[in-house]
Amino acid sequence: MAEVPDRVQRRAFVGDLLRVAGALGFVGVAGYLAGRKSRGGELVWQLDPQKCIACGNCATHCVLDESAVKCVDVFEICGYCELCTGYFEPEPIALTSGAENQLCPTGAIRRTFIEDPYYEYEIISSLCIGCGKCVKGCADFGNGSLHLQVRHDRCKNCNECAIAIACPSQAFSRVPAEKPYLFKRREAHA
Repeated sequence: MAEVPDRVQRRAFVGDLLRVAGALGFVGVAGYLAGRKSRGGELVWQLDPQKCIACGNCATHCVLDESAVKCVDVFEICGYCELCTGYFEPEPIALTSGAENQLCPTGAIRRTFIEDPYYEYEIISSLCIGCGKCVKGCADFGNGSLHLQVRHDRCKNCNECAIAIACPSQAFSRVPAEKPYLFKRREAHA
């Protein structure tokens, strides 16, 4: 039996290696494209406010230093309450906007007096870290007008969203890019 020269064995090995790498590369590219496209339309990540439990993972699991997830307030269902459970710490010292009374760790909610007893609560997006403390407070004791959403001007739209993987309530899903936001509605809280 004749021996195969080393260079022929090396060529065969390199050829096999290149075929395997090419196949893996094709599978990876196909998987990436399948994740980004569906039925001809681009998909983006969003979280469903009806499923979100405000666990805090959005603030800590995003690949960005500052999470792409931010809080929003749906003004049409907000109660404009003087005692907003999404704004104030439980049992606040006073109903003032002093830092010691605020639930938000970064002061991302601006409280503005409208008329007695009504206040407007505006989210300052640049300060919001997506921790969900205000969302949890609003959902547990308020009307649920505060909820988290992925901001698409910030999101990298990763093929495997790190927050979606860590989400215990599976609130993250792919939605059509032409309708990227899933807001709470008044009917859900009637």
